[in-house]
Amino acid sequence: MPKHGKRYREAAAKVEKNRLYGVDEAIALAKEIHPAKFDETVELHLKTGLDPRHAEQQIRGSTVLPHGLGRVMRVLVFAEGEAAAAAREAGADFVGSDDLIKQIEGGFLDFDVAIATREMMGKVGRLGRILGPRGLMPNPRSGTVVGAEDIARSVQEAKQGRVEFRLDRLANIHVPLGKVSFEDQKLKENMAALIEAVNAAKPKEAKGQYIRSATLTTTMGPGIHLDLGQTLSLKLT
Repeated sequence: MPKHGKRYREAAAKVEKNRLYGVDEAIALAKEIHPAKFDETVELHLKTGLDPRHAEQQIRGSTVLPHGLGRVMRVLVFAEGEAAAAAREAGADFVGSDDLIKQIEGGFLDFDVAIATREMMGKVGRLGRILGPRGLMPNPRSGTVVGAEDIARSVQEAKQGRVEFRLDRLANIHVPLGKVSFEDQKLKENMAALIEAVNAAKPKEAKGQYIRSATLTTTMGPGIHLDLGQTLSLKLT
């Protein structure tokens, strides 16, 4: 196991391991103790009771964080014709079809979100082995495969701070909430938006406890265990 640095150990010493923190207190503590000198990302980690081996218990979705992620998102769009023009007007950074597919096959991955019109997915599908492992493959369930009439809205949402969430092989969900430089209330409201989306995505086939634990952390910081009941009851007002 790698050894943690002095700053991490000092931060971890301020977290009570067996305590469940309220949301407000956890956010304030995460911001106070984050060990890195850069503007770390605040992350929420959810442990679920789902079984990733069963397709019907897989979850994948997205939501727009009301206060964004604190960074400029680079959006790539696979589209042609009027949809391509709408994507450019909405602020997409890269727009194209066969030309973009060839660039990605050649190693181009300098973007954060990929969106495609439904008509383009027949061609984009062959990029699955490249984009899939990186979480960049357009998918209807995450709101990144849309009709041509919705392309502008999807680009705008991605720019504003739409985040995707999905179950990993260990039944966990990991999602960024913003930066430690954000005001506490903005991080809380971003968390509320995410919790609402995750609750809404609960599979009908799920049995037992859906979310088993919630942990708040920063990029380089220790985990802070959250009071689960309070966390799951968060709602945007």
